[in-house]
This record gives sequence, C-alpha cells and structure tokens, in this order.
Amino acid sequence: MLKTIFKNLIGSSDKQYSYEEAKDALEKKKNPDKIALAENKNTKPEILYYLASDKSVKIRRKIATNTNTPIQADSILAEDKDTEVRQELARKISRMLPDLADNEITMIRERAIKILETLANDQLPGVRRILSEELKTFDCVPKHIIMRLAEDSDLNVCAPILEYSPLLSTEDLKEIIAITTVDGALKAIAKRAYVDEEVSDAISSSLDIPAVATLLANKNAQIRESTLDAIINQATEIEELHHPLATRPNLSIRAIKRIASFVASALVNHMITSYNLDQDMAKEILERVQLRIKKNKEEDEDSDTLAKHAQDFYNQGLLDDTFIENTINNRQRELLFHCLSQMSKMPIESVRKIFTSKKARRVVALAWRCELSMRTALKMQQEIGCILTSQVLHAKGGCDYPLSKAEMEYDLALYDGGNN
Repeated sequence: MLKTIFKNLIGSSDKQYSYEEAKDALEKKKNPDKIALAENKNTKPEILYYLASDKSVKIRRKIATNTNTPIQADSILAEDKDTEVRQELARKISRMLPDLADNEITMIRERAIKILETLANDQLPGVRRILSEELKTFDCVPKHIIMRLAEDSDLNVCAPILEYSPLLSTEDLKEIIAITTVDGALKAIAKRAYVDEEVSDAISSSLDIPAVATLLANKNAQIRESTLDAIINQATEIEELHHPLATRPNLSIRAIKRIASFVASALVNHMITSYNLDQDMAKEILERVQLRIKKNKEEDEDSDTLAKHAQDFYNQGLLDDTFIENTINNRQRELLFHCLSQMSKMPIESVRKIFTSKKARRVVALAWRCELSMRTALKMQQEIGCILTSQVLHAKGGCDYPLSKAEMEYDLALYDGGNN
C-alpha cells in the first residue's frame, strides 16, 4: 500500500488518498524518494507544501526551484535559514512575476509580491543580488521593491537596478545621486541606455570622477554645453577625464580647442582626425599644443623654485593652518603640494597621489601628519581633493579627527616612500 500511495503523490493513480495518509507515507520514505517528489513538477501542491518544511536542505532547495510549488510554501521558504534556498526562490519568483498580472490570480500575485519584499530585505547580499539581477529590466514590479534595491548599500545589489530599471524616473535618479554613499552607484547610473540632461547635471555636480568619465563615454547621455564646460574646467588636472572628453562625439570647435589645451598630443591628433578639421583649424590647435609643451617645460623649472620656497617657509616656522588655508583659497596647488611635502616628510609625488586617489580618509590622514586642524583637513578634502560631498569626513565632536591614529598611519603607510 505504501508504494501505491507514493505513486499517487505524483498523480500516477486515479485513487485519491487523504493528506494524512500521504503524510504518513512521506514520513516513512527516504530522502532520495522525497527529492524525486520535490523536483517533480507533477507532484501535488499539498505534498510540495509539506516538503517545504522538511529537515533536509536538499529537499527544500528542490521545492524552492519547483514552479508547481504553491505560493503558501514559497512564503515559508522566503524565511528559510539556508541561503541557497532563498536564492533559488528569488530566481523563481522573479521569473514568475510577469505571468502573474492577470486579474484572476490577484491573490497569488499579492503573495508573490510579499515574498519579493521579504527577499529584498534579506540580511545576506547574495540573496538581494540575485533578486536585483532578475528584476532589473522588469516594468511589472512594484516600484517600492525596485527603490529598495536601488538604494541598497551593496553595489552588486543596487548597480543592476540603477543601470537598467525602466521604473526609475529622472527624479528618482537625482534623489539617489544626492543621497547615495555607495562607491560606484553613480557610475552605474551614468551607464544607462539613456541619460537625460538633468541626470547628467547631477552626476557632473557630484564630482564623482569615475562616474563623470563614464557619462562622457556614454554616447546616449545628453549633456548641456554649460555642464560640459564645467567638466572641462574640472578636467584640466584630472587625467582620468582626458580620454573620454577627447573622444566624446559632437564636440563644438570651442570645446575641442579648450580640451586640446591640456590633453596629451595623441588625443589632440585623435580629435583633429575624427572631427576632420580643416587644415587651418588643425594648424591653429597644433600651434597651441606646441606653446603648451614649451610652457610646461618652464613650469617644471619653476617647480624647483617652489620647492625651495616651501623649504624656506618650513624652516622659518611659517607653515601652519593659516598659511595652508591661504594657499587653498588662492588656488596655489603646486605650492600647497610642496608645503605639505615639507610638513609631512613625504615625497611630493606621494602627496599628489593622495589627492588624486579621491579618498577622504587619506587626505585627512595627510592633514593629521602635517599637524593641521580638522577644519583645514575639511577644506583640503572639498576644495583640493574634490571628494564627493556624501563621502567627506567631518570632525568628531566638533574639532577632533574622526579616525584613530592607527587608521591614519595605516593609510599613510601606502604612500610613505612614494612607491604606490
């Protein structure tokens, strides 16, 4: 009789047995038989429901992947202690959602959405990542679930939604740009198939250099002329922006001339060729490049003079918060770098690399090494380091450094000696 009941559980017999009889038969069966039931799409829903609470994780994983599993059982699996069970469930429910839009199955859809909400708030990023990947292109997902994933603190969770979701409006994207602290989130937005002018403005204003570089490389990103001008102003000393600027399509002659004033000669030649500039215009731009090269050589000679001045200031005890703040206010970057090199006893190239790293904690650590106040460290982050507003480190208790001595020494160890 046990074998007969078991066969009936997958619909191979016309005779019907009670749930209690079926349950009794399952309890006497070994795991291989239960697994066969769990993965069989013809197994009766009530049996799949029963197996959803089985002590064997292998069985529960099979139940999670079975598309015939009743929604009530899926609700149980959404809270399963095994990560893989929840991951498999995330894949299945996400893929089922587009087929649950019919009014006749509203209740099932509502329960499926509840399961998605649970999975979107799962404590393990791995579960949320799968959900994000599966839902990234859907337009039938409730907006609040998409927003929850878009605002996730894990880049691998939020990035697919930020890059692909059709449900995110311009206002949604601008709000996320303003509040996110996830490194790489803005870059994902900049990769979208279409970026309008307002979103481009917000990305540009963020001072997130990798995101701005990605925006420039995106041919479908709409960038106002005024925004491009601001980026060009920024790019003069940021080499990461040189190539995407020079290879940006549809540049005006005015923009080409400005970009040619600071990018490498190879990029200038690329612009001349790709834009098919006439001979006179090409000659004018190349003459400007020659003048710039000559001027740069003169500035290299001036660098030795600045280094000597910085050393004299240091020997005279003049290098303090007031002096450094004045160099920042006057935009005397080269003098500032030489002075910080003297104060920190670090090679000037290491000082430069700290600022180009765009890492707030490294700039703060440099200020600490120079025995400057946290107020000066804040100005160094914002005005010289171009640190994202959301990532700027502020004083602890109003005036103290927010990092421990050990943390700051660790960050500076990467640059001591100038070998990084």
